[in-house]
Amino acid sequence: MRILAVDTTGKTASAAIWENNTILAEYTINDKMTHSQTIMPMIEQICSRFDFSTIDYIACACGPGSFTGLRIGAATTKGLALGRNLPLVAVPTLDALAYNVFDTNAVICPIMDARRQQVYTAFYEWKKNNLCRMTEYDASPIEKVIEQAKSYQKSVIFLGDGVAVHKELLLQNHFDFPPSHSMLQRAASVAELAAKLIAEGKAIKGNELELIYLRKSQAEREREQNIKKTSD
Repeated sequence: MRILAVDTTGKTASAAIWENNTILAEYTINDKMTHSQTIMPMIEQICSRFDFSTIDYIACACGPGSFTGLRIGAATTKGLALGRNLPLVAVPTLDALAYNVFDTNAVICPIMDARRQQVYTAFYEWKKNNLCRMTEYDASPIEKVIEQAKSYQKSVIFLGDGVAVHKELLLQNHFDFPPSHSMLQRAASVAELAAKLIAEGKAIKGNELELIYLRKSQAEREREQNIKKTSD
């Protein structure tokens, strides 16, 4: 079984090819170029060494995350899945981020910058070699997340692009962080979790993909505010 996985939900753009518990290729970029400029050339490059006809599944990080990034990733993977008549696997971004940290006794807390002092987050722990989500996916003020982390009264590992934004506050509370290669989104982690979801029969058709947003986009919020002002 061979999986092409894509993650464009945050600052990094990442693509990987997985086959039978082996990462055959991974390409991750963390620069200032937009994902619309980078993701297709990345996919083409890693697939150039492998016959695309050997791909069995397309996996997509389905959010939460950047609204633009989510839509670029969704459009790319849906197009590939529908165009090639391949099943699609939707992998929650926070699950894949947490999966970067393997088999620890600490609580794992991925945080993605949601701006306005908020982060997209959830808490995880490892139980018998299985990553288990302890809380619902949420968009919360960073202060609330820190208070919840402290309530576990054990080591908590923070990762994700929200760490750089809130690093000083996290350091003040003596939390832990993974090394840089495990800090941000990786398509390899998306692929690993996709394989587990496939085994559970959770692959879908390309047109069935649903994204996890958690909150409305800035444009939608501004439009609602303008409507409210007009009605007042």
